[in-house]
Amino acid sequence: MNEQITQCESLVKEIYDKMDASHDFQHIERVYENALTILQAEPGANEKIVRLAVLLHDVSDSKYADSKEDEDRILQALNLTTKEIQHIQTVIAEVSFNGGNELQATTIESKIVRDADRLDAIGAVGIARTFAYGGAKGRKLYDDAEEVRATMSVEDYRAKSTASVTHFYEKLLLLKDLMVTEKGRELAEARHAFMVQFLDQLKKERDGIS
Repeated sequence: MNEQITQCESLVKEIYDKMDASHDFQHIERVYENALTILQAEPGANEKIVRLAVLLHDVSDSKYADSKEDEDRILQALNLTTKEIQHIQTVIAEVSFNGGNELQATTIESKIVRDADRLDAIGAVGIARTFAYGGAKGRKLYDDAEEVRATMSVEDYRAKSTASVTHFYEKLLLLKDLMVTEKGRELAEARHAFMVQFLDQLKKERDGIS
């Protein structure tokens, strides 16, 4: 297993190093650590599948890639069984939020990777990543005239360039209640509270109160 993990890490790193700071290899490393923490509470999970799915989960992210060519290429290079490849692909597909149109997490491996990824989307790191991505895309910090969408299609979610603060209300503040592992829910509490505190302080500073 270790040889395949090392090989996969080497292959994906060159892809993530070309992405902006919100989805670079440091993001993968943090999600990896989150997943290992959750794995300790889920001894029945397949650690190999979790590790490889974490490493690969953003390689074909539609924000950066037009196809799954790189994902498929790397999976084929790792000398995995057909069953393992299908399992990893399923986990990756079940991670994405997709504007609230997420797939059901059907396995414990999917649940672990989903929660691990979402933990990195909230809290202090989540705040930093949101503004890093917004900056890379030339988005406003905030827009009070912008309507927060309660429901949206995957296409709408991907197509509209909302202000960074709007993204908190359309996704990030929802994630705490969407965690699917006990450990994920536990770890999300403090991170969620920090985001709420940050948004409150941001409003005060904008209003000239603090």
